Amino acid sequence: MTTEEQEPSYIDYEAFLSPDFNPAAFANSLVLSTNNPNDTPLDLSTPLSRVLFDIQEVDSHIDTLTTKNAIPLLEFTREQNEASKRITSELDTQIQSLNDSYKQLEKEVIDKHAEADEVRNVAMRLWETLRLGRSVSRCLQLGRQLQVQHAEVAGSNPSTAAGSAAGSAAGSATGPATGSATTTGAAGKKEDLRALIRCAHTILSLREVLDATGPGEEGHGLDRIDAIRSLKEGVMAPLARSVRDTAERILRDFSVPETATFMQAEETRARTVAAMTVLFLLSPTPTPAAAANANAKPEKWTPALLLQALETYLRTALQSSIASLSRALGQLPTLDRALGEIAARCRNIVALEIVLAGAKPPVHPLVTSEDGMPRPQGPSMLQPLLAHFETGRLASYFWRTMASSLGPRVQEIMARGGVSARTLRSNRQHVGDMIRECVYKGCRAPGAMKGNGESGKEGGWDREVAVMVGSVMNNIGR
Repeated sequence: MTTEEQEPSYIDYEAFLSPDFNPAAFANSLVLSTNNPNDTPLDLSTPLSRVLFDIQEVDSHIDTLTTKNAIPLLEFTREQNEASKRITSELDTQIQSLNDSYKQLEKEVIDKHAEADEVRNVAMRLWETLRLGRSVSRCLQLGRQLQVQHAEVAGSNPSTAAGSAAGSAAGSATGPATGSATTTGAAGKKEDLRALIRCAHTILSLREVLDATGPGEEGHGLDRIDAIRSLKEGVMAPLARSVRDTAERILRDFSVPETATFMQAEETRARTVAAMTVLFLLSPTPTPAAAANANAKPEKWTPALLLQALETYLRTALQSSIASLSRALGQLPTLDRALGEIAARCRNIVALEIVLAGAKPPVHPLVTSEDGMPRPQGPSMLQPLLAHFETGRLASYFWRTMASSLGPRVQEIMARGGVSARTLRSNRQHVGDMIRECVYKGCRAPGAMKGNGESGKEGGWDREVAVMVGSVMNNIGR
């Protein structure tokens, strides 16, 4: 800019070019400078003329500058236009090349990726169908195997021998077979106790598949298959219930008479161990969802079905013994027979304890430790039952529980009075001696089982004798 262009102007260009310039504030100051704030109305013609004059002055100044510098401005504009054209020409070439590359990429990658993705989805669906088909096939095979094994439990005959043999071979691959087979010679009917255990292992295999319902697990999606629902409701549930009922019936019928031979005792032992093994294996286990819950406190697993069946056996023996002894104390001529029956029940409990102490718990495939391996369950099946009843010996629990329930019954007899009360009081000492002898007899193991760790000595039962005799004698009075 020349010296003439830099001539001073009354217009304050610095104020207009300032970033802080505010048109409203400038207009307000212009109005106040040309008017008295108290005047009404205000005269806006003077500030308006001032603004128009300033605009005309700025316009004239711009016109003068552009006229004097027209050639440099035109040259600058021409240079800018030529540069823009060169840039546009170069960009068009690059854009065309980029478009061609994108079309090639779309043809070679995007289209092929879409086709590959479709193929992948089809392959995934086929793989899922194959996985589901294999799971269904395995469940149906296990269901058929369970039917064959269940048929073996009741025995086999010549017409079904081939099917029973096939079921036995399949069952041996399912789990360990323990127990024995007993035969009733007259009818030639064979009861395969090993088939009962194989049934339990097959049921566990079915449970393992059907309970693994998480994504990616073997049983995922099986609940949507009609055949699997029919298998669970029509085959697995009723057969599992039948196997459980059979095992519970064997335990309910457990009895070792004093006159039993060694072979009879071993047969009873084998049947009982097989039944206990089945109930041990079929006891409910934690579900995978609960086991996978990191916040859940791990609890010690117990064979609930086995403990329930054994507790029912002991409760039944106790209830029968308490009821019969209560009646016999009111009718002393029947006391000897009642005490004999009670002693026999206690001997059965002692024999059951011997069987439990000698029975090792089976490996439960669904009860695992933190490292995923099957959790050991202790040296014998007796420990969980003793812990459940909080006692050291089952016979001790039998007599102490019986004594705690017998006291009120004796008091009731004495409170009624009459011949029964007088007879019981007059034979007080004799009744005490009979009860003492009953306890000693009941605590002796059956002869066929004395060689299995039970000595049958009377010296270790003095406390039980005292508790039983005291529950009667202390309530008869003198």
